[in-house]
Amino acid sequence: MTQPGDLNRRLVLQAPSETDDGAGGVTRAYTTITSIWAQVVPQAMAADVVADSLGARLRYRIIIRRRDDVTARHQLLDGDIVYRVLAARISADRRFLEIDADVRED
Repeated sequence: MTQPGDLNRRLVLQAPSETDDGAGGVTRAYTTITSIWAQVVPQAMAADVVADSLGARLRYRIIIRRRDDVTARHQLLDGDIVYRVLAARISADRRFLEIDADVRED
């Protein structure tokens, strides 16, 4: 069971911000919402090919204090590392948010 003292990494929560690109599409940028304390736990690694570029996809479980505004469109930053949120669910004791995230390494 996670305890508040286990949240020992400072991450930056970012939300997507989309603007019209003038050609029928959008340009997506990310804006910072807040800094949060988190526990980052490595889960698995798999080889991955994106645009003919071989790399790796690393999976993580990130635990933060409960929030109701984190979706699969958000991302978390830890310095240069970008964690892309895949899914988020409330913990069994309803005090924390458990986030499945991945990091792409080329």
